[in-house]
Amino acid sequence: MSKNFALIGAAGYVAPRHMQAIRDTGNRLVCALDKSDSVGILDRYFDDVDFFTEFERFDRHVERLRLHAPQDAPDYVSICSPNYFHDAHIRFALRVGADALCEKPLVLNPWNLDALEELERHSNRRVWNVLQLRVHPSLIALKKEIDAATDERKYEIDLSYITTRGKWYDYSWKGEISKSGGIATNIGIHFFDMLIWIFGKVQQVKVFKSEARRNSGYLELEKARVRWYLSLEKSDLPEKARHEGKPTFRSITRDGREIEFSGGFTDLHTTIYKNVLEGRGFGLQEARPSIETAYAIRHARTEKPGSGEAHPFLNED
Repeated sequence: MSKNFALIGAAGYVAPRHMQAIRDTGNRLVCALDKSDSVGILDRYFDDVDFFTEFERFDRHVERLRLHAPQDAPDYVSICSPNYFHDAHIRFALRVGADALCEKPLVLNPWNLDALEELERHSNRRVWNVLQLRVHPSLIALKKEIDAATDERKYEIDLSYITTRGKWYDYSWKGEISKSGGIATNIGIHFFDMLIWIFGKVQQVKVFKSEARRNSGYLELEKARVRWYLSLEKSDLPEKARHEGKPTFRSITRDGREIEFSGGFTDLHTTIYKNVLEGRGFGLQEARPSIETAYAIRHARTEKPGSGEAHPFLNED
């Protein structure tokens, strides 16, 4: 039996992946919300979606469905809104009797998770997080390999993620730390979650560079020492990437060898949706470690790296 979905943030970058996942799992998108009305992308997937640009009218519509047309009321609310709205939109979903399926970061502060856990218990609904790297086949295989290892040595991990963004980024909500959490939260949390999932709990957090467009630091995990570097600056791209006109460079090495997972991203959101619909998604507890780590990075004082802690991209000047 198909389920009904509502979508918040229909004009966002990641929203089409959710639209496709809803369609490809045989479900309905019954209503959508975005303050921008540039949502023609909806027609690629559904042609009968009630659309709203004002939350108040969207809220009223969903309540009307719940009370007077339960066959069309949302069973799930997919959330692709800006980071600082996630907490409120998750609460909305629980209040109207739907599960929340939210993009990363689920929330910006760890204590927001505590409140959501309480609401989840009282509502008898669930909060799910989109942690799509956890369903990537190559990374699942790597986790199985690490879990099966009998030695207790720590792996040496270098994470580099450079994704160029223009001046617009600084003037949008993404450029405001109070709204996005900064780049360690906005773009780094995907990788922090993946590394913690594979290599174990965080034992130490250090930050060496904390700028609006560059972050760098060191994480000690149960099974790995991680040097990480995040940047939005084109000048940080390796020469080969710049020469080929590639706006993004991503590299994660384990003991000097590349962890290859460049392909296989096409259907990860659909896999997440399938798992959620079967009750096997990633909930609040799975989301907590990376949220706590990103929060710790955001509030850490910067320091000089010790021996073996500096990332190759790090310019100490």
